[in-house]
Amino acid sequence: MKPTQTELCPLCGGTNQCALAAATEPAAPCWCFSATVSKAALASLPVEQINRACLCPRCATGLESSLARGE
Repeated sequence: MKPTQTELCPLCGGTNQCALAAATEPAAPCWCFSATVSKAALASLPVEQINRACLCPRCATGLESSLARGE
């Protein structure tokens, strides 16, 4: 089954592993509830995706942008 748009990270296009987007239960906890999200990752979101799309764990922690810069 192909992931829906809500299941894709808006920065890298990979699956975001969001428990809420793929919820089988209405109040399923998600990995992001206890994660620290990189301010740089949030700042790089397209305006139309803010509060509408979930980042994947790699992009949320800033790992994806660090790898792109060669760090």
